[in-house]
Amino acid sequence: MDGTRVTAAAGYSGTPLWKKLGLKPGMRAQVLHADEGWSIPLDGGPAGIDWLAPEETEPAGLVLAFYRSAADYLAELDRLGARIRPDGMLWAAWPRKAAGHVSDLDENLIRDAALDRGLVDVKVAAVDADWSGLKIVWRRENR
Repeated sequence: MDGTRVTAAAGYSGTPLWKKLGLKPGMRAQVLHADEGWSIPLDGGPAGIDWLAPEETEPAGLVLAFYRSAADYLAELDRLGARIRPDGMLWAAWPRKAAGHVSDLDENLIRDAALDRGLVDVKVAAVDADWSGLKIVWRRENR
């Protein structure tokens, strides 16, 4: 992903998605399980983002992962923790029910499963009109 295709909306706040997510210049970042053609608009955003391909497993400062079902999220959560640097962040995104999407995955399930693994949620945000995201980081004592 090169991050240059402008296809994802900023959401309702008007804050650019790159800023909501916490992308910084030179950061190593990765997007997993996004719909075909989806990318993070970087207009006016940080330069020099090092985008990792989905198959790369080296730790990143930011991982944004999209899940349509609880089973898919739970099956990958342990590996997701290893994909983020100790001071990094994971954004777990789920389909917004308010947008008419049906899913057994929601903010509470994402949070509870993360807490069970030594991670903690620190922010929730609209990723776009179809997706919500929960920002998850390692607890300080687990970094």
